[in-house]
Amino acid sequence: MIRFLQNQTLVTLEETDPNTTVLNWLRETARRSGTKEGCASGDCGACTVALGRVEAGRMRYETANSCLLLVSQLNGKQLLTVEDLAHNGALHPVQQHFADNHASQCGFCTPGFVMSAFALQKSGAGSDRRTVEQHLGGNLCRCTGYRPIIEAAQRACALSEPDIFTQQEAQTVARLQALASHATDELAWRNRVLAPKTVDELASLCQRHPQARLLAGGTDLALAITQQHQTLPLMISLGEVAELRRIDIDDERVVIGAAASLNACRERLGDIIPAFSQLLERFASQPVRNQGTAGGNLANASPIGDIAPLLLALNATLILRCGETQRRLPLDDFFLGYRKTALQAGEFIEAIIIPLVTVSPLFAAWKVSKRHEDDISTVSAAFNIHIEEGVITAARLAFGGMAAVPARALNAEAALIGQPFTRESLDAAGRALSLDFQPLTDFRGSGAYRLAVAQNLLRRFYLQQTQPAALEVSYVY
Repeated sequence: MIRFLQNQTLVTLEETDPNTTVLNWLRETARRSGTKEGCASGDCGACTVALGRVEAGRMRYETANSCLLLVSQLNGKQLLTVEDLAHNGALHPVQQHFADNHASQCGFCTPGFVMSAFALQKSGAGSDRRTVEQHLGGNLCRCTGYRPIIEAAQRACALSEPDIFTQQEAQTVARLQALASHATDELAWRNRVLAPKTVDELASLCQRHPQARLLAGGTDLALAITQQHQTLPLMISLGEVAELRRIDIDDERVVIGAAASLNACRERLGDIIPAFSQLLERFASQPVRNQGTAGGNLANASPIGDIAPLLLALNATLILRCGETQRRLPLDDFFLGYRKTALQAGEFIEAIIIPLVTVSPLFAAWKVSKRHEDDISTVSAAFNIHIEEGVITAARLAFGGMAAVPARALNAEAALIGQPFTRESLDAAGRALSLDFQPLTDFRGSGAYRLAVAQNLLRRFYLQQTQPAALEVSYVY
């Protein structure tokens, strides 16, 4: 049984197919057609909704692509759609600013933009143009133009006007906490979605049901339903396992729970490993980052998964769990082949460990893609290079999009270690990249182009350290 709040209405689902997306439930069952279907793949933002959850006794609202969200993921949360914003016949301040600023034309994309602006306003993150663009990055407009939309969002967020959700916050918090306190220890919905509460329960379920698919953020798994028209017979949801969402930081290491969202990683690591957080700003879109998880991105084993090169360069280790047994595996040994990992039957990623002692203060990472926002990497690269008295003492270079798996450039690393930090040394490492990779050609770029890009990113690293003023462009497109 799934229980959540649709605005302030308690909804209980018992018979709904667990493979149902929130988008389809809204349009076909709840008859809330304000939420639109555009791409059914999380690329356009027309289906954006806001999810509310309790955090430190307050409501936190985040956007989600309802086409990539399964109904089981609503359990214990508050769901808001564009129909919920107006109150007593008056538009919500965000809606009013969109109307006043002529930020809608055909209206198809408008509900998604409004929900993204609403969540941004609630976050208090600010109203500067860069912040607004970042939060609207997953919403596409085909006819109005972005200037009035961005200006409407800026005006809405500049004045955080009280609304009905602020007035009802204490009530909403109490109702969601009551839902959580009355939840069963282990949710088994129609025997097709299992939702453990602890890591131990999760380990036991994975052992008993090694064929089950793990549902974390669902931003990739849901595509099997929406794009490949598969029916998933059994899922184990990680949404109730708070231990997997933790991010612990001390003087020696960072421990990232496998179900920590990418946005949570971006926020927590910003002061410790700035380049890590900066690259995550380029990862997909705000709604995807809100739901997508660090462990999920690794377990998918995509050759263009953006987080893998970062963690490979940072010498990360995985904590893997099978039943009561834990094992530690260097990320270097995790990817065995295209979409193939070292995970054994019934085993899952519990946490990711980054040893801070091996993180260079010069750590840098870049992503090259055709669009700045919401796009797949053509090439991504991360450079963890240590320099002492002008000599390179250690180097870990990792790339995505260059092979069937994210991988380190071992020949290029060997060409750097022990050499002076000069343009000639970096160029020699660039030539060694041709020994490390023979990239494939596809619609995102030819093999020759990918190799040239990888070599140029090495040159960029050199310029960043020696001639930072020469790098006038802040982002690589």
